Amino acid sequence: MGRIRRSWEILKESAVVLRADKELVAIPLLGLVVTLVVVAAFGGAAWATLTETVDASGTGYEPSAATYAVGVVGYLAVSIVGTYFTAALVAGAHQRLTGEDPSLGTAFGGASRRLPQVVGWALLAGTVGLVLQAIADRGAIGRLVAGMLDFGFQVLTFLAVPVVVVEGLGPGATLKRSTELFRTTWGENLTAQLGFGLIGFLVMLPGVAVAVLVGLVVPLVGIVLGVLWVAAVALVMSALNGIFRAALYQYATTGSVPSGFSPDAITRAFAPRTGAFGGRR
Repeated sequence: MGRIRRSWEILKESAVVLRADKELVAIPLLGLVVTLVVVAAFGGAAWATLTETVDASGTGYEPSAATYAVGVVGYLAVSIVGTYFTAALVAGAHQRLTGEDPSLGTAFGGASRRLPQVVGWALLAGTVGLVLQAIADRGAIGRLVAGMLDFGFQVLTFLAVPVVVVEGLGPGATLKRSTELFRTTWGENLTAQLGFGLIGFLVMLPGVAVAVLVGLVVPLVGIVLGVLWVAAVALVMSALNGIFRAALYQYATTGSVPSGFSPDAITRAFAPRTGAFGGRR
């Protein structure tokens, strides 16, 4: 319960920053739209490369080598798009937390200035994702192993995007730096990974319940309400997560309280304690 309380406290502090820059919510929304466009484009390209087959059961389609190639390139393209918009969100949050007044232009400008590094990191993370997917395709044990490895990678690289945006490091150096920062922030890191997800799920429940009740009377309206509510909560939680990453990075690297966060809350949330990984916990 202590972890959940800390998550809630950190989330509230992040929400204070978000209220000062509501336009940051537009970044994950734009990212979602662009991602859907990219998926549709590569999906159409993959469909065009399918090989037509004819047998006793009729006409069918099988993937060709080109289909798999398009799929891999499309996966990496989605990784680049997602990382770029995350970088823009973190850049905007970092600007606010260091006393600046960010806008969508300055947020995207911050990400664009690090575009080579953003692309490099996205390709590394995307490649890891492809390898983990290949492991997951090997049955139940493969899925279990891939899930554990994926969680470990996500935790170790939680501060990778802030490192890319602020320090401008390449993919290898970013992985090393993010892993180093994990040693001093692992408690807060796990809090964000688990606590934010749980809180987001709990916030979704009332809206989903209302949507289900409405759906019993008017199914289409219920479905629309449910989708809109889940999407809205996901977008806000994504923005809060980006703000928290930027705040945690600043506190971990400078020891200073980020602008917009109260010193008491930061002290309670990020209080140094000896941990199993060494350094702060």
